[in-house]
Amino acid sequence: MFLSEIWVYPVKSLGGIRLKESLAEERGLQYDRRWLIVDEKGTFLTQRTNAQMTLLDVAFSEDGLLISHRYDPVNQILVPFERENDDEIEVKIWSDRVLARTISNLADEWLSERLGKIVRIVEMTPETQRPMNPAYAGTGHTVSFADDFPFLLISQASLDHLNSKLSQSVEMKRFRPNFVVAGTTPFEEDSWKTITIGNTSFQVAKPCERCIMVNIDPKTGIKSPETLKALSTYRKEGKDIFFGQNVVGLESGIVREGDHITLH
Repeated sequence: MFLSEIWVYPVKSLGGIRLKESLAEERGLQYDRRWLIVDEKGTFLTQRTNAQMTLLDVAFSEDGLLISHRYDPVNQILVPFERENDDEIEVKIWSDRVLARTISNLADEWLSERLGKIVRIVEMTPETQRPMNPAYAGTGHTVSFADDFPFLLISQASLDHLNSKLSQSVEMKRFRPNFVVAGTTPFEEDSWKTITIGNTSFQVAKPCERCIMVNIDPKTGIKSPETLKALSTYRKEGKDIFFGQNVVGLESGIVREGDHITLH
C-alpha cells in the first residue's frame, strides 16, 4: 500500500492543489484550509449553499494564493501571504466561533463579484485555536477550517468500486481527500486504526459522513443526485452515508507521494 496522491485545499470549498510532498501538522497539512470565505455576518460559506465556489481555482505563487475563475482563468486575484492589516474578526464555522484575520480588501471585492454577494476572505493564524472534539482525538488537538478533522483519507479502490455502480464515473477530487491510497481492496481503510505514512504516524478516527457536496461536479458546478444515491445503497448506517476515513495526526512530519503505508 502506498500514498498515491496528496491534496490541499487552501481556501475552504475552493479548488484543490495536488502536491508531491507536504508537511503534516497537528491541524492538517500545511496550507490546507487555512483560509475561509465568510459572509457579512462572519458565517462561513461552502459549496453546499454556493455552488459557484466550485469554479474558483487556487494556485500557489511566491507572494500568496492566486484565485481564478475556471471559465476566465486570466482574471486572477492575489490573496497575499503578507496581510494588508491585522484586523481580527470573529468567524462562525459550524458551531465554532474563532478569531481570524482579514487579508485584502481587493480580494474581498473580487470574490464578492464572483460569488454574487458581499464576502470576505480571512486567514487562520497560528494564534487561532479551534479545538477538536476530544471524543475522537483526546484533549489539546486543534483543527483548521476543515469540517471536523485535520485529514481525510480515501483508497483508490473504494472510488473504483463506487464508479462500478455509477452510469458515469466521478473523479476523486469530488470527495476532497488529503490522502489517496493505492494498493488496497475496496473500503479496506474502514478497519484501520493506526497507520504510518512514510515515517509519520496517524490515527484513523472515524468514517467521514458525506453530504450533498459529493453530488456537485467539481469541473462544472452542476449538481446531480446519482453519487450520493448510489452510496446510500451500500454505505448508509442509520441516517448517515459514509465514504472515506477521518484521520488525526499523532506527530508532525513530511509525507511524500509514493510513501509506503504501514498498519499498526
